[in-house]
Amino acid sequence: MQAKDSNPPDGGYGWVVVVSAFMVMGLTVAVLKTFGLFFVEIQQHFDELASTTSWITSVTIAVFHLGAPVASSLSVQYTHRTVVITGGFLAFSGMALGFFGLNIVWMYATTGFLQGLGISFSWTPAISIVSHYFSKKRALANAIASAGECAFAFMFGPFFQWLISQYGWEGSLLIIGGIQLNICVFGGLMRPLASNCLLEASHYETKTPPGNGASRRDKEDKPPIMHKTFNWMLVRRTEFVLYAIFGILAAMSFFVPPLFLVPLSHSLGIDESWTASLLSILAMVDFGGRLLCGWYANLRVTKTIHLLAMTITLISTSLMLLPLANDYLSLAIFTGFYGFFFGTTVAIHITVLADVVGMPEFDSALGLFMLIRSTGGFVGPPLAGLIVDMVGDYRAGFYMAGATLVLSAGFLIIIDQLQQRKKRGSKIRTKPEKSTLSYLSLDILKQQ
Repeated sequence: MQAKDSNPPDGGYGWVVVVSAFMVMGLTVAVLKTFGLFFVEIQQHFDELASTTSWITSVTIAVFHLGAPVASSLSVQYTHRTVVITGGFLAFSGMALGFFGLNIVWMYATTGFLQGLGISFSWTPAISIVSHYFSKKRALANAIASAGECAFAFMFGPFFQWLISQYGWEGSLLIIGGIQLNICVFGGLMRPLASNCLLEASHYETKTPPGNGASRRDKEDKPPIMHKTFNWMLVRRTEFVLYAIFGILAAMSFFVPPLFLVPLSHSLGIDESWTASLLSILAMVDFGGRLLCGWYANLRVTKTIHLLAMTITLISTSLMLLPLANDYLSLAIFTGFYGFFFGTTVAIHITVLADVVGMPEFDSALGLFMLIRSTGGFVGPPLAGLIVDMVGDYRAGFYMAGATLVLSAGFLIIIDQLQQRKKRGSKIRTKPEKSTLSYLSLDILKQQ
């Protein structure tokens, strides 16, 4: 269709895609983030340990990440729209089958595996197509799209609590699955971007600063070739590997607080009606943090990788302080700090990935990044659950998450140092060329 060719990146139909991605984020990751409300119910129903029950969330997170390369590859071969719609049907199937609740292994297979695959097939192409539609405003667009999970989590907290009280945890899963079918509707709105627009988006990423003369003109005359196949060779790039290690450590930490926040509040004797409000507070400040950080990153005042390192440090500090809470008010305050800094981190970490690898390789990089990061998401919750079982206190899980995030920030610093070293090296290599040209010009003038 010709209409598709007339929509350039950074606007137009791109905002419809952002709104669609906003809704997809809410119907996938927000469900995962508020699944902690089902933790105690499922644990008591099957009479299992915390570490055993936490494997449901762990399987979901792992499959969510492991399915990302498949989702990215299918998005390249077919369209982002097709993969998102498929993900919607898979997410519904996982929750609907979880309704039967036959045993804990059944829960691993349904609300764990199928739900995780549905989230992966929905989330990965949704966030990817937003990055393709925007270049100059990519940080802001990604922040708005990712904020969908916060807006929905804010509503899902009390809503899921009400569903459980009215229909039990089994009936609640069936209803939630039906709601997730709307992913297919919003996936249908993700119109494929025309190839000339993709070239324009990646061309913007590769433009060099003014003053490079013929080199710059050559790049403008010859836009980069877009990759049409999944590139597995990114694992040979040092910066990407280091960023993937950062992702592993971050994933070990990110999914622990939402999982153990509800059990921690129960251990402090906080009423269940107030417990659900903690997740709403978490979602509300998370939403504000994403939008504020996305807006700030779009100003380009601070380098995005520097901003990410700063937010990671702040979120780890808040996690270390959260276990000090001993009543509802203090727990709500520390939860607010954690949620805000978590939001700022999530708002820009995908943008930093695009900066590290460049847009021509972004689809492949996103899939590989999620695949490698899956090890952290797979190990994190069970490890935290094991520590909680050994210590007998849910606070131990938060300390583990904070310490792991501190370690992850170090890899961001290493990446930044490597990028700066390469930048200095390229400047040094261009200086002799300029000097040689100057001498040649003088020789020609003398001969004349």
